[in-house]
Amino acid sequence: MGLWVQLPAVTFVSALVSTPHPTAGGRHDPLLVLDGYENDGIRLKCFSERLLSEVQVLWTDGRGDNITATPLTTGTTTATASSSVLLKPGAGNSASCKIIDKLLRTSTESSVVIAAEEQKTFENANQKMLAEIERIRQQLEFCRARSNAVNITLDENCKHPSLMVKEKNRVRSSSQAEIPPEAVVLATEGFSGKKHYWEVEVGNKSEWGLGVLGEEMRNTLRTVTVDPLSKENTFSLWFSKGEYSFTGGTDIKYHKVCSVVGVFLDLELNQLSFFDAEEKYLLKRLSLERSGTLYPFFSPGADGKWLGVRPVMEKAFPSL
Repeated sequence: MGLWVQLPAVTFVSALVSTPHPTAGGRHDPLLVLDGYENDGIRLKCFSERLLSEVQVLWTDGRGDNITATPLTTGTTTATASSSVLLKPGAGNSASCKIIDKLLRTSTESSVVIAAEEQKTFENANQKMLAEIERIRQQLEFCRARSNAVNITLDENCKHPSLMVKEKNRVRSSSQAEIPPEAVVLATEGFSGKKHYWEVEVGNKSEWGLGVLGEEMRNTLRTVTVDPLSKENTFSLWFSKGEYSFTGGTDIKYHKVCSVVGVFLDLELNQLSFFDAEEKYLLKRLSLERSGTLYPFFSPGADGKWLGVRPVMEKAFPSL
């Protein structure tokens, strides 16, 4: 299915920024044109009369350093020569274009100073464009993950005794007294290959944990259900006191509290990704070092509120 996205409007300027003037012999200094914003720089073009064929162009920035330019092109039907450069941030706010006539051993030169307002306009437009590109990239990645949605059911025979499971898709603590935060319930389904995505409603819960663990740990939890989970033996995301943490103790600074978390298990690339499913934003991607089957697990914490595995809507590509 095709996916259409719209980039932000960016105003491209084609403005005269230097005025050529006649020199001795009727020749003109090069004409410099601000041609627009490109990648992370400003594209400048230089045009000059080409009365003779033996000409070359030399570009320099505000510090007098040479700038790499496009190869010099010469008109086939007109007596002109042209070249362009991409003026990068940090190269100063001025540039010069010198056309050298090798046969006559003469040169003509024009310079341009880009106003601070123009630079700021460019920087703002560039930042907005990069932010929009990143937003679209994130959403495309989320859509690809979500297209691998699977059904997940909770295994009432593999849960901590302090937890209560309802309708095989919701879990909460049965009592708030002395419940370890690592008390979990496992999914019935296990995965040993391909790609799998599921979503978890955490709402406004103050603490929770999500992730996957190996078959050996699962068998241990089924046998000794009174013991809480050992985080070190999982690939997981945890939320507590307004902060996120991941396997290995790494933290992230995320501006929002997720209400729905998307979990994407890619066993073709051996990666586990967590998304803010409402914002379609990647929270973290973990590399998996594992063998055998992996099982999703869910920890509702001790706040007494429900954590639920929700069915993923059939629409694989939500609106961007």
